[in-house]
Amino acid sequence: MKRIKQVIVIRRDLRMRRGKEIAQGSHASLGFLVARLRAARIDGDGNVDGLVLTPVERAWIEAGGAKVCVRVNSEEELLECHRRALDAGLTAHLVRDSGRTEFGGVATLTACAVGPDDAERIDAVTGELELY
Repeated sequence: MKRIKQVIVIRRDLRMRRGKEIAQGSHASLGFLVARLRAARIDGDGNVDGLVLTPVERAWIEAGGAKVCVRVNSEEELLECHRRALDAGLTAHLVRDSGRTEFGGVATLTACAVGPDDAERIDAVTGELELY
């Protein structure tokens, strides 16, 4: 079986508090799943019907959801990583913070999750980024 992982990209230039960085990375990591849940039907008892996951996403969840955190130093680098991931056919989810607790009320791009997918495919996009 191939290695499956997700890479979470965090902007370090924003100098977020540690807890804020963790929250933004968590939002990014769950982004693909939240989007699928919103597209599915949830009945009155909270049961989900119609949730569609790819085989690799299912394998990632069943194997424990391996994640690696890396960093970038600008919004431009974050957007470039996101674009490269999409161009490579990978799932990528950007996080835009509302700015209520940091960033002076200005909505700000803070993080991006790439995958989950085959580690080699993701490394082709994020492998040069510095570990967090």
